Amino acid sequence: MASRRRGLAERRKACGLNQEEFAEAVGVDRSTVQRWENGKNDPQPWQRPKIAKALSITSVELDALLVPDAYAPPSRDGWLITPSPNSDDEFDALELARRVSASDVGKETLNHLERTFDELAMKYPASPPRDLLERVRKHAAYVAHLMNARMTLAEQRRLYLVGGWFQLLGATLHIDLHQDHAATARLQTAATLAQHAEHREIEAWCYETDAWRVLTEGDYARALDLSLIAQELAPAGTSAAIQATAQEGRVRARLGEGPETYAAIERVHRMSAGMVPHKGTEHHYQYDPGKALAYTATTLAWVGDPAAEDYARQVIARLAPADDVEKWPRRVASANIDLALALLGSDRLDEACNAAQRAILSGRIVPSNHWRALEVVMAVEQRQLPEAPDLREAYQGLKALPKSE
Repeated sequence: MASRRRGLAERRKACGLNQEEFAEAVGVDRSTVQRWENGKNDPQPWQRPKIAKALSITSVELDALLVPDAYAPPSRDGWLITPSPNSDDEFDALELARRVSASDVGKETLNHLERTFDELAMKYPASPPRDLLERVRKHAAYVAHLMNARMTLAEQRRLYLVGGWFQLLGATLHIDLHQDHAATARLQTAATLAQHAEHREIEAWCYETDAWRVLTEGDYARALDLSLIAQELAPAGTSAAIQATAQEGRVRARLGEGPETYAAIERVHRMSAGMVPHKGTEHHYQYDPGKALAYTATTLAWVGDPAAEDYARQVIARLAPADDVEKWPRRVASANIDLALALLGSDRLDEACNAAQRAILSGRIVPSNHWRALEVVMAVEQRQLPEAPDLREAYQGLKALPKSE
């Protein structure tokens, strides 16, 4: 039988809200609020920040209110006072202490999982998504298997954390492959693991990643909301905070909000200026100044600023290994698209078509970014340039590449 959450209901009433008003503030039906307070359902991860805001509490305080009454700890004073001696109780306590210290997981296993995640996150920029996804699936499944093992509380938290990272990377790969349902499920799982481990940065990354997904689908208003939530969740100075700000800038550029776009770019450069690359290798979840260049190039290209050309050329000069397009990181392909857009804006048409052709033929554009290549193709076609048929043919070849299921 479900246990009520009286504390949640009492907090709602203390805020002067009835169930209908609370439901409206959170964006759900009144029946959903009733199920939350009756203990029949739990709020979804993405609903929790709105609930906490409506009730004027922190996420930690919300977690406490969501514990069913049947599992709430005693609240009267003195409940930790040592009881009268009892041999059975004493041995039960000793056995519990022994089991808390015992483990079937072990430090080496967790170290290996954490190293593997870092390895995959560093391979992400230059690896085909479908190849990387297979390894992520296997390691995420192994983490799930370990959840049933005996472990210490410290080990459990580490396992939740590395599990959250694997789920987040898996969601990113699903987005790259246009597998939206799988991406959503992994983002929800990553956010849940992050909440259990009280790791706000992973939770923030979930919202930032989803912001990118809906931006690629053209839902700019939703993308802006998600990027702002990510910034609220992300601890100050973290990579997630910077990335979420960069995402806000890109969204505002698509919305045509010039002053807000430049303000976001300025914040990104200010926050990332002192950051150092991860041991000389790009790590998808660790920001560095080089990423600021790439995001600035894209943002300025979208807002129509000719300065995008210089930023795009800097990215290409830093990351492109000579003329071997097959070894390009994906960031170089994106920079060539940014360069093409900037060159089209300044009527340097031959150079623009060449940059677009190189990006499309590189094979480094993932399905979630096909729409960016299409924008350049359509711009060339609208100008009725002679390169348009070849560019369209290259794009159709890109679309014809097989997708992983």
